[in-house]
Amino acid sequence: MMGGVAASLQERAGRSLREIWHGARGLLPLWASLCVGLSLATSAPAADRIRIAAQKTGTLAWELEIIRAHGLDKAADLDIQVVELASTEAGRIALASGSADMIVSDWLWVARERSLGAKLVYYPYSSTLGAVMAPAASEIAGVADLKGKKLAIAGGPLDKSWLMLQAAARRGGLDLKNEAKIVFGAPPLLTQKALQGENEATLTFWNFCAELEGKGFKRAIDMEAVEKQLGAGGPVALIGYAFDADWAAKNKSAVDRFLEAAAKAKNILATSQAEWQRLAPRIGVTDKAALEIYRKRYSEGIPRRPVADEERDSRALYQVLAEIGGTNLVGAAREMDKGTFYDPGKSD
Repeated sequence: MMGGVAASLQERAGRSLREIWHGARGLLPLWASLCVGLSLATSAPAADRIRIAAQKTGTLAWELEIIRAHGLDKAADLDIQVVELASTEAGRIALASGSADMIVSDWLWVARERSLGAKLVYYPYSSTLGAVMAPAASEIAGVADLKGKKLAIAGGPLDKSWLMLQAAARRGGLDLKNEAKIVFGAPPLLTQKALQGENEATLTFWNFCAELEGKGFKRAIDMEAVEKQLGAGGPVALIGYAFDADWAAKNKSAVDRFLEAAAKAKNILATSQAEWQRLAPRIGVTDKAALEIYRKRYSEGIPRRPVADEERDSRALYQVLAEIGGTNLVGAAREMDKGTFYDPGKSD
């Protein structure tokens, strides 16, 4: 669960690029007039341009601000242009229309699009996931402890963390859908209900988990541990950059330089408390202790494994999620296509 970075799979899995683009064509002139391309740097004419669609309140926007502030775009000879968007759906429209070269999405969506004929590829962005949050004194410490409990889920029935939690429960003989009291809701609302004691446990996005941690809640069940129960060898970056394979092949040097600059921005955020203080108004957190929790959880999610390892574990989790979520989640493809991941280390 990624909060502002990516919406729930209930939203994301529903429509293909073709369907999104067909439905959005009539609105595109208005949409295009409202989207303001903000250049991150005044680059020399020879700089390579990359257009990125990003939600204003998401972590990608924080990183792009770091790239600009530290001159990482200039150092990489890149002209990074940002189209600020309000939703994941708008990002897909931008990618489908050619108004953006890159967006951040999850590999389930990219794999689904590939099964429908799109030539999209994926590069790991973050492995940060949410958790099942519970009051500090709660007895909940594992999946089995959720039996009979009132469990609130952020993101809807097709949220990837909820599907993985169900899969882990099944392996222990527990049917969470029928043996726990399940309620769904928007993350901010569920946070308030958790603080009011209405729900015994809450599975929510990582940034809302950080907020609850700052108010004394515990991470009763960490979703990274659930991933490992389901066959992953390490933290899996379930969201990443999505872009067209043909475009990437034609602009490989620029793409690779951008990914290097983005990695440097992540490391700056991981190590600099001062940068988090500067970004605090954008994030909406002012308390220093809470901000430190945000920094810690963000840093834990920085992908540091080889792309081949990410792809192997993603393929294993894909099969688990396809079994639980069915065609509504992944379409007809029961296995992830081998060409889904973009690897800068490989030649064209």
